Amino acid sequence: MISIRKASERGHANYGWLDTHYTFSFNNYHDPNFMGFRSLRVINEDFIEPAKGFPTHGHNDMEIITYVISGDLSHKDSMGNGTTIRPHEVQRMSAGTGVLHSEYSSPTDKTHLLQIWIEPEKKGVLPSYEQILFPPSEKKDRLKLVASRNGTEGSVSINQDVKLFASILDKGSTLEHHFESDRHGWIQVVKGSVGLNGIQLDVSDGAAVSDEPVIKIHATEDAEILLFDLN
Repeated sequence: MISIRKASERGHANYGWLDTHYTFSFNNYHDPNFMGFRSLRVINEDFIEPAKGFPTHGHNDMEIITYVISGDLSHKDSMGNGTTIRPHEVQRMSAGTGVLHSEYSSPTDKTHLLQIWIEPEKKGVLPSYEQILFPPSEKKDRLKLVASRNGTEGSVSINQDVKLFASILDKGSTLEHHFESDRHGWIQVVKGSVGLNGIQLDVSDGAAVSDEPVIKIHATEDAEILLFDLN
């Protein structure tokens, strides 16, 4: 079964400095039909004005992944990290027992990103941080593992039984992914358009996948996607 989450049907808020779209219920947006999918709790698509952002605030017991699409994002946290996140880098922060951090857009350019939250399989772990560059060549016309429970294949390590893949596809390219028994998927289109088992998905669309042993992803135009393989 494949259930489509159209980009135009997501929650939306515009604060002037932040234009954001909510795949699942978040902040003041609440839809009981979209509270998350499996352990995937948040996919927010954020457009942040230059030199604007989120002042210091706290999180706990959540796996937070930042995927920058364009621009860059400066990050500082109570663990002592101070970094800049750019396209093709994946940042993972395990909030665990509690962490404070701030995030600000490029001083000169608008920043476009996906903020992803995954519920952890264990609570109360020590907070930790990772940031890894995955060059476009590693994602070209293939599913590149960028996050996993054990940091497999050089991916960032998350505190949950989830595999996150990223792919950059040329128009006409086709990928297959096989799900093990009792696994589920979520596809998020970052750029372009794809067919998912023959169903059209356009930019910023998402889709939940259950009881589909195999999916075929066909790029109907140049595209970039994320694929979550979830327990």
